This record gives sequence, structure tokens and C-alpha cells, in this order.
Amino acid sequence: MTKSDQDAVDQILQQWSRERPDLDVTPMGLIGRLGRLRAHISRAHDTVFQRHGLNSASFDLLATLRRSGPPFQLTPSDLLETMMITSGTMTNRIDQLEKQGLVERLPHPEDRRALLVALTEKGRVVIDSAVTEHVENQHHLVEPLTLEERTVLDGLLKKYLTAFETP
Repeated sequence: MTKSDQDAVDQILQQWSRERPDLDVTPMGLIGRLGRLRAHISRAHDTVFQRHGLNSASFDLLATLRRSGPPFQLTPSDLLETMMITSGTMTNRIDQLEKQGLVERLPHPEDRRALLVALTEKGRVVIDSAVTEHVENQHHLVEPLTLEERTVLDGLLKKYLTAFETP
């Protein structure tokens, strides 16, 4: 491997191999690269979300409502299922988005003890604009890979992720 083919993780692996030759640090390379990629991707996402007055959490909630289809409303429980957060965190997110006029709480038509969280017209405009730029940004983020490489990587990552998310 030439110096130009190396990344920062290679240097870390070489150092560990030198200092602890008794350890197989191969998995550290994969995990380290995934972590570093996640950080780069998160920064790129955050830049887009900030231009729309959002953060990753608010984008996630608005996007979940938007992709649910008309009438763009879900119960807090339905939102919780897709977002892997606590109910207290969900309440706080909804409160913040409601203050911004992006969502509203509505009475549930079939259960007067329940509520629906609905996108407002302003919220729909914001998320439609944000998701358009987000998808453009994602295309940019995968440009270093060929279509074939993207397909192979996607399949491998899906297989890896399934090992953690399948009961």
C-alpha cells in the first residue's frame, strides 16, 4: 500500500499492530472507518438542515410525518416507533416544532384520550425544501463511488445492519 492509498485509520492500525502485535486489529479498521464516515456525513447533513432552520432531530420528525402521506399526521406512538427515542424526548421535539409553527397537535378523531401530530402548511413547505436539498447533498456524498461500488457497499451494509436489527 502506497502512502497515497492510506487514510488516517491505516495509521492507527499500523500503530496498534506495532505496539500490540498480539491483537488482530482488523475490525478496528472497519469500525473506525464507519465512525469517521458517519461524522463526515453528519456534518454535511447538519449544514443542509441548518439552512432550513432545522437540526437532525427536527428534520427526522418532519420527514417522518411528510413521508407518511396525506394527511401527514401520526400519533406520538407512531412517531416513537420510527425514531428510536424516549417519549420525553419526543414530547420536547414536538413542543419545539409546534413553537416554530411547523407541526400542530390535533385531537384524535377516534380516541379522545389521544393526539395526532400533524404537519402545518409551513412545516410541509420547510420539509419539502429541506428534503430536496438533503437528497441532492446525499448524491454529492456518494459521488466518489461508482454505481457498482454503491450497490455492493449498500448490500454489505444492509447485511451488517440486519445482524444488529433482526430479533
